[in-house]
Amino acid sequence: MVHGPSSIVHGLLHNSSAVFYNSYKKLCGTGWNGGYNAVMCLIYSGMKIRLPQYSGKDYFVLAIVILPLTLAINSLIFGGRYFIHVGIFMPATILTSLWLALEFVLCGFIAESLKRRMPRGSDTPRRLFYMILAFVAMSGLFLIIAFNGYEVFRSFNYSFNLNGFVWAYVFMSIMNIFLTLLIEGIHRYNSWRDNLKETEQLRKAIMQSQLLGLKSQVNPHFLFNSLNTLSSLIEEDEVAAEGFLNEMTKVYRYMLRGDDEQLVTLRTELRFIESYLFLLNKRFGSSLQVTLEIAAVDLDKLVPPLSLQVIIENAFSQNSMTRTEPLHIRIQSQDGSQLLVCNSRQPKMVSNVIDFETGLDNLVTKYRLLNSSEVVIRDEIKQRCIYLPLIENKEVLYEK
Repeated sequence: MVHGPSSIVHGLLHNSSAVFYNSYKKLCGTGWNGGYNAVMCLIYSGMKIRLPQYSGKDYFVLAIVILPLTLAINSLIFGGRYFIHVGIFMPATILTSLWLALEFVLCGFIAESLKRRMPRGSDTPRRLFYMILAFVAMSGLFLIIAFNGYEVFRSFNYSFNLNGFVWAYVFMSIMNIFLTLLIEGIHRYNSWRDNLKETEQLRKAIMQSQLLGLKSQVNPHFLFNSLNTLSSLIEEDEVAAEGFLNEMTKVYRYMLRGDDEQLVTLRTELRFIESYLFLLNKRFGSSLQVTLEIAAVDLDKLVPPLSLQVIIENAFSQNSMTRTEPLHIRIQSQDGSQLLVCNSRQPKMVSNVIDFETGLDNLVTKYRLLNSSEVVIRDEIKQRCIYLPLIENKEVLYEK
C-alpha cells in the first residue's frame, strides 16, 4: 500500500503524541492536580525521558528563539494589550513558552523518526519536505489551541482573533522552514566535521601501519635472515637462489610500494602472502605449516594491506616451533563475510610480545575507522583465532 505525504505526516504526529502522552501518564498519572503540579511534572518528565537530539545543538537553538517567538505570537494574539498589562504579559509569556517548548520537543521526535527511516544523504530533500510538512501541521495545531485556549482566562478579556491567527500561522510556517533548514545545516556540518576527524585518524593509522610494517620486516633481523638464506642457496643451488631472490623482490616491492591504498583485494594480499610464506618456509622449513582455504567468491573482497602478514608474524614471533612440534596456521573463508585465521599456541619462554601486539591493535583500530565490522580475537588454551572481516566495497570508507 502506498502512503502519501499527508498519511505519513499524520502517522508521525500520532506516534509522537502517543509517546509523549504515555510517558506523561506513566510518570504523572491520569490527573493533572492543578496547573502548577502539571508544569512541574512535565519538567520532571523531561528530566527522565531522553529528549530528541537531531543536530546536537537543538536546545541551544530553542533557547535563542523561544523568547522572540513567544513575544511575536502573543502580540498577534492579544495585540498591544499584551505589552501594557502585566496581568496578561507574565502568565501568557510563561504559558506560550511552555507550549512552544512542548511543540519543539514533539517536532524533535518526528525529526528523529524521519532520520531513522531516511538516513542516507540522498534522502535529505525528501526528509526535509516531510519534516517541514509535519512541523507546519504541528504549528497549526498549537496555534488553534493557543488562540482558543486563552478565551478560558476571563481576566485576559480575550476573544478569538481570526486575522491574528492567519498572520501567526504564516509567521510560524516561515519560522518552521527557517529553523528546519538551520538545524539540518548544523547536523550536516557536525557530520562533515566528524567524518573529517575520522578520516584524519584513519590516515594516521594507515601511516602508523606502514611504519610498523617497515619496522617489523625491513629490519636487520628479517633482512639478514633473508640474505643469509639467499647466500646459502647460492652456494647450494643457483636455480633455487634465483627463485628465492624473485620472491624476496616481490615481498619488498609490495611492502615498500609508494601508494596510499587503504584497501586491497584479497587476491592481491594472498599473492603477497604466498611470496612471504615462501621466504618463511625457506627459513623455518617444516617447523612452520600454513594452510590456505580461501573461497573463490571472496577473492575480490577487500582487506587493509599487510593484514594477513601482521597476523602471521604475530603468530610465529610469539610461539616456539620445531620439526617435531611445528607451528600450525590455518587461514580460511568463513560465512562469505570474514577470514578465520587460527594458530596453535606454543608460547616462547621469552618474546617481545608488546611490539607485535601493537601491530594487531593497529589493525583493529584501522577496521574501526573504516566503519567496518570489528576484528575479533579469541584466545584459547591451545590456539588463538582471529576473525578478519572482508569488506565488500570501498564505499564503506564514506558511509556513516
